[in-house]
Amino acid sequence: MTRVVLGSASTGRLGVLRQAGLDPLVVVSGVDEDAVIAALADAGPEQVVSGLAAAKADEVLTRVPAAVAADCVVIGCDSMLLLDGRLCGKPGDVDTARRQWHAMAGHTAQLYTGHAVLVVRDGSVVHRLADTGITAVHFGTPSEADLEAYLRSDEPLWVAGGFTLDGLGGWFVDGIEGDPSNVIGLSLPLLRRMLASVGMSIAELWKS
Repeated sequence: MTRVVLGSASTGRLGVLRQAGLDPLVVVSGVDEDAVIAALADAGPEQVVSGLAAAKADEVLTRVPAAVAADCVVIGCDSMLLLDGRLCGKPGDVDTARRQWHAMAGHTAQLYTGHAVLVVRDGSVVHRLADTGITAVHFGTPSEADLEAYLRSDEPLWVAGGFTLDGLGGWFVDGIEGDPSNVIGLSLPLLRRMLASVGMSIAELWKS
């Protein structure tokens, strides 16, 4: 039985997979994201997010229980928002989140999500896949009172780009162009195409 392993602590990514019929084993990556980003300082946004996703998938595989690692698909993802030519990750504190929201309110930015997939058979990686989903996000302009309330919720501090589509931040997103699941953190259409490229059926993963 092929087991899906999600290398992410994101409840959004887990929710996307569960709603789509999968029940992944969650193994949270211990990758030093800042170190990976520093090593990719001269790379473009697609290379940065895909590099982070690959690093997470590789690290997670080392900690997957042997019984699962015999036959599994490991998924690593990383999302960042490209705003005015600058990649924005998790703000981490209220002041950074506030500045970022002031910059993106009323504007459009691109949400990049890198996807790395390792297909493992008999404990060995037989396929290593990487791709990036890009979705344009049109931000509304929250009132200062609403923005301050949102910042107090802590939600924007620990999510890519300082917003969510499937949480409180959804109130302040006027629209998107592209795949909504990519904005949440894991693109189902992209993942389906990646797996199909190596002959894997999504329906078979539903059965597992």
